[in-house]
Amino acid sequence: MPENVTNELILEHLKRIQSKLAEHDLRFSRIEGELRAIKAHVGGLVQSDLTRDSGQAAIQERLDRIERRLDLVDAPAE
Repeated sequence: MPENVTNELILEHLKRIQSKLAEHDLRFSRIEGELRAIKAHVGGLVQSDLTRDSGQAAIQERLDRIERRLDLVDAPAE
């Protein structure tokens, strides 16, 4: 290590490090915001999928009931 290291040189390096850390904090904040948005979108997709599945199940239940009423149901295989 050079003997001519001064307090000013150390202070300069510390300021650069501090500046880089501030940049990284900003980047992490943006990334966290983007992740929150992605999670919200995925949650919406899951909810939409559940709603669709529920609707399909209700339609299937009604169709089964109609088939039973009209005696359109095949005899169960034995």
